[in-house]
Amino acid sequence: MEIFPKSPSVPATFMFQRRSFPFLIALLILGTLHAQDSAPSAADVNSALGVKLFDDDNLWDDDASATAQRLDWPLESETSTDSSFRKYPGTDERILDCRPYSTVLLAEQGSPSSLSLVFANKGDAVVYSTSESDRATIRTKNKQVRDLPKLIREDKNKIQSALTELFGEPVVDRYGQGRETRENVKRWDWNGHAFLLASPRDEYVAIRIMPTESADAGGKSRILDSEIRARVSARVENRPNGDVILKDMPMVNQGPKGYCVPATWERVMRYMGIPADMYVLAMAGETKEGGGTNLTDIAEGARESVIRSGRKIERVKIKPNPINVSKYIDRGLPLIWAMFSTNEFNEAANSRKKMRLETSIDSKEWKKTLSEARKSGRRFKKFTDTAHVCMIIGYNKETDEIAVSDSWGPEFSERWVTPEEAQAVSQNDFQIITF
Repeated sequence: MEIFPKSPSVPATFMFQRRSFPFLIALLILGTLHAQDSAPSAADVNSALGVKLFDDDNLWDDDASATAQRLDWPLESETSTDSSFRKYPGTDERILDCRPYSTVLLAEQGSPSSLSLVFANKGDAVVYSTSESDRATIRTKNKQVRDLPKLIREDKNKIQSALTELFGEPVVDRYGQGRETRENVKRWDWNGHAFLLASPRDEYVAIRIMPTESADAGGKSRILDSEIRARVSARVENRPNGDVILKDMPMVNQGPKGYCVPATWERVMRYMGIPADMYVLAMAGETKEGGGTNLTDIAEGARESVIRSGRKIERVKIKPNPINVSKYIDRGLPLIWAMFSTNEFNEAANSRKKMRLETSIDSKEWKKTLSEARKSGRRFKKFTDTAHVCMIIGYNKETDEIAVSDSWGPEFSERWVTPEEAQAVSQNDFQIITF
């Protein structure tokens, strides 16, 4: 007697499926076991990358400092909630058998949150020089610019082949919030980690590693206005000496290239809760090979990302003095400042930083010591080849000073100058990301 007799109400295909059910289950189990056996281990991924990134199968529950130490990536920035570790590797270092020019690990609450590995790109792979009279430098730069598209293609193809061999064929995805800052990427997922390969034409080759849920969100982030207002207001620090300073400002070291504009914008965007990357911003702002960005272009390039995050960009023409900048600093808002970073201005700012650290006199006495600096500061010269962008992050009305922050590393995160010195080198052009 047949258990499943043939009848018009029971098709033969159904009978086959029912009879074969145990067999199909066995096939599924065997297939799962085979997939598990063939999936790369953490050691396999480290071997392919050429660096010991993974200590086990889950990077996201590791200690960020221990991970950075394992990679030999130094601390770049640390705030109360997040941190970053960045390295500009040497010419002999390799990841995925390609030269990395910039490697950064971002962390939140002490654990890794994402990584960005940048290979051939128009910033680091092309010499940066503001001098147009150095013919040898110009020839070198022109050759590097000609060779750049080939370098980018070679790195992209080599990395894609390596990751495909490791993880299998990628899927096509998109990452980023705005039209100008959105990347078309190849994506591989492994154990909760998404590997995204981005290579915009003639711009850069980058690997972004993040939790799969972050990749699924496509880089979208929206913090409520009420929350970001409360967050930035809490960052206004009033010191006993009269300094009013914005704390918890992330540092982004632009490195040896002329990326002061995109690096500064990344810092301010991240401070305002907007995901950002200076290499993507350089693409959006049409930064030149080696460096050089127009403030208007990068503002337009970043605008959609800023708007989609619930913020807006304001542009103001003011003189850099405590009264003018306090209107923004008191609200927790840094000012992106276009100026001329001359040698004499930096020498004054550097010496002032040292004097401030070593001086314990009161505000009135300190103000008196600045009288000579105010006189000499008025005579500072502006040189167009020193055009630069940094931030104003604080002021002191008692001593009549303002605090500036440059994208050159932690030691340049806070320096103080007089309004006379600042005005002498200022372009009087400021941009603010606000609510």
